[in-house]
Amino acid sequence: MNNIKEELTKMLNKALKLEHAARIQYLTHAELVKGAGAEKIIERLKEIASDEQEHEEIFRELIGDYLGGKPTMGLAETFEAKDTKEILEVNLKGEKEAVDFYKRIYKKVVENKEHLQYEYETLEHGIRHVIMDEQEHIVELSLLLGL
Repeated sequence: MNNIKEELTKMLNKALKLEHAARIQYLTHAELVKGAGAEKIIERLKEIASDEQEHEEIFRELIGDYLGGKPTMGLAETFEAKDTKEILEVNLKGEKEAVDFYKRIYKKVVENKEHLQYEYETLEHGIRHVIMDEQEHIVELSLLLGL
């Protein structure tokens, strides 16, 4: 495996840990939401958790099939929250941090296109797809927060 593939594998494994943690966090937070409007928020948190699971699958495939690496089973840090507002704020912050990190991965892929002759388009598409989903989550969580 060449250096760029090793570097991308390391970065995507970090991203995979973030997605593992995000899915667990969203599902757990969905169980804590109470009060007026709770059903709509619970439903959206569970939908986002499902998106995060899809992202895990994308990252695992990119790591294993396209970069020849070994996908991690690790988990990034998760964050507790005491009420619905804090749940939405904690997850919004996490989504923004994920987008910022995934854009760094995307940039690294684009900058190394010539070294990824048989992987580039799939890597570029998969990472861009995840970024777009996460940006949608940012909008949705912001709307739920009234921002």
